[in-house]
Amino acid sequence: MSMRLKNHPFNKRLRTLAASLAIPFAMAAGAVLLAAPAAHAQKRVAADAAPDDLFLALRQAAASDNGALAQDLAARLSGYELNSYVDYYRLKPRVRDYSASEQEIRDFMARYDGQALVDRLRNDWLLALGKTGNWALFDEQYPKFILNDDVQVKCFALNSRALKGANVADEARALLVSPKDYGQGCSDLIATLAQNGQFTDADVWFQIRQAAENGNTTVARRASVLVDNGDVTVQQVMDKPALMLAKGPGRGAANHQLYIIALGRIAKNNPAQAATYLNDAGRQMTSQEIALGWAQIALSASYKLAPEAQDYWRKTKDATLSQDAMQWKVRMALRAGDWKTVRTTIEGMPTALRNDITWVYWLGRALKEDGQNEAARRLFESISGNFSFYGQLALEELGQKITIPPGPTPPTAGEIALYSQNAGFKRSFKFYQLNLRFEAIREWNWELRNMTDRQLLAAAEYARQSDVLDRMVNTSDRTRAEFDFTQRFPAPHLTEMNAATRPLGMENAWAYGLIRQESRFIKSARSHVGASGLMQLMPATAKFVAKKIGMTEFTADQVNDINTNLLLGTSYLSMVLNNLDGSETLATAGYNAGPGRPRTWRATLPRTVEGAIFAEIIPFNETRGYVKNVMSNATYYAAMFENRPQSLKQRMGTVAPNSNVATDLP
Repeated sequence: MSMRLKNHPFNKRLRTLAASLAIPFAMAAGAVLLAAPAAHAQKRVAADAAPDDLFLALRQAAASDNGALAQDLAARLSGYELNSYVDYYRLKPRVRDYSASEQEIRDFMARYDGQALVDRLRNDWLLALGKTGNWALFDEQYPKFILNDDVQVKCFALNSRALKGANVADEARALLVSPKDYGQGCSDLIATLAQNGQFTDADVWFQIRQAAENGNTTVARRASVLVDNGDVTVQQVMDKPALMLAKGPGRGAANHQLYIIALGRIAKNNPAQAATYLNDAGRQMTSQEIALGWAQIALSASYKLAPEAQDYWRKTKDATLSQDAMQWKVRMALRAGDWKTVRTTIEGMPTALRNDITWVYWLGRALKEDGQNEAARRLFESISGNFSFYGQLALEELGQKITIPPGPTPPTAGEIALYSQNAGFKRSFKFYQLNLRFEAIREWNWELRNMTDRQLLAAAEYARQSDVLDRMVNTSDRTRAEFDFTQRFPAPHLTEMNAATRPLGMENAWAYGLIRQESRFIKSARSHVGASGLMQLMPATAKFVAKKIGMTEFTADQVNDINTNLLLGTSYLSMVLNNLDGSETLATAGYNAGPGRPRTWRATLPRTVEGAIFAEIIPFNETRGYVKNVMSNATYYAAMFENRPQSLKQRMGTVAPNSNVATDLP
């Protein structure tokens, strides 16, 4: 690094940042850095280990950045069928520790040109180039990054342009909305924009507050060195917010911003206590600062579905909100039936968020409530062709019911046979055999990128014939004009399903809708928390249900048997349904999050709400999406099984605040 660059004010600020984080200045400033590989303990792998076991050990060594072990294992896998991955895992740790040469990386890319792994390695390399500030190579490689799905790489790309004098502030504001994805690249971008004047102090404090909302101390701390920190540090406020609140906001904008962050931290556990602090300190703060304080409190109150949340949101006025906060402001307004706030908040969202199908639908509903029927109709029409929860609801708002579109001309045997020779699909199947679903999906999806509808339908049929139904569903879901719902919504094991559901009086459509979301019909699917089989049963739940229904000979290893899994899964689903007043909406939420949670959530309702509103205000992101997807799936399955139009609104029903039914279900 030249002395001129080393003494530049921007790099002086970065030296302060580096010191605060205990990282090398060269790394913080983007200097070219060749770090020594980290020392790792060698783990012995048996000399006679099978190739697949060696490969799995190699993958783990690469994931742990154990370059020495990766080199050793790769040398023992000469001729392995996943040879490109052997080379990738051999190289990856050395890319990450900056010891791989440019030529080695280019050689790999040339050797495996066209494979998904080349784009994966380019992703790794771009991160390394961004972290070391090698902008010439970064700018050469970035346009070749096909998927371009890494937020940190996008931040590095904007940083490269900003360092060359481009104004990227608006693009940065649109990108910097999820601190959990930031990494060094986005922190560096914030620092660059703060230094060159493209970000104001208000922009930086927004990023600090947003990081604090997400509990990302590292991002908040990195950004805090770019502004006046007041009397205490962001770290101190995030660690011990009560001390800051006890002192009061004090004087100066920085102290007031720290006080706002402290309010948010306290509100995570006790929104009412935070509100008391803000009411007491309000006279010392500006109206804008007070509104920001209420936004912090309102967001935490919303996560808890607290009755006061809507009142807190009203006090936020025109405060600048994070995207998460905007969405929760709408959700709480939906719960309260405050359609005016629903409309104004959605209309104030950034374009990309406002165009999300969720908010297009609810804006249409708000306009309809306001009597603006033509404007509402245009919004519903814009999304009614989307085969999803809100697309279905929009269709019903237009006076139509949910039906199955006409099927296409089936692909020919010749069209299907082409894919048996597809190298990416072969790698995908091998990864499925190794139970490495992430890599299997990546390889398969890479091959789909530029396919026409006819090709997608043929590839989906090939997946069906190969008994990889999750890839059939995923592939068929991508068609744009030709739709085969037998591929999108398969119903395998129908005889076994009937045997399980008929004694329970349960609808097959709902059970299949749940399986499509839970396991995508992978019989041996196992989640990260240990749920197994088509209906993703937890071991304790399976044991509980087996006992309840009199399966005295049940053992844990039976859970993946199709008959047993369907019997136990549908029995449990029926128990949850009966325990939650016969509401499929509540029972679906209970199957995912536990039956006690939807009971707690409904108890917070100020009024009876339509099922779609209840689904949208579920405070768990996973469960919220799960309920919408399962109920949407079930509606299509019912249309297929019954061969008649369906109503998702009717299926969702309404959810009332109170229920006297207790539960002893796991």
